[in-house]
Amino acid sequence: VQLQASGGGLVQAGGSLRLSCAASGRTFSSYAMAWFRQAPGKEREFVAAIARSGSSTFYADSVKGRFTISRDNAKNTTYLQMNSLKPEDTAVYYCAAHSAYPVVRPGDYNKWGQGTLVTVSS
Repeated sequence: VQLQASGGGLVQAGGSLRLSCAASGRTFSSYAMAWFRQAPGKEREFVAAIARSGSSTFYADSVKGRFTISRDNAKNTTYLQMNSLKPEDTAVYYCAAHSAYPVVRPGDYNKWGQGTLVTVSS
């Protein structure tokens, strides 16, 4: 599967953005999907994951209650709705696919999208 993330941009603190990750190929529904982020000078960190069917989700504590991951298997797309954004959410956001769920270590993934930049101004 090949992944393409989009939807990043500049937003004020307290605002919202929705990221999308479009997948190519017919096997999208056989993968659990996840979002990671990497801020300047920091390691890539787990944000959220969703099971293959979409029936289960898992979040990092730092985004729980503010971010929502979802997927539409008919459209081969996964989403990350980000609300109540904070300056510390500023990062490049990456989508990733894995056969297992939930997988939170970035080193365990070998299928990544190219990243989309989210900048939250204070």
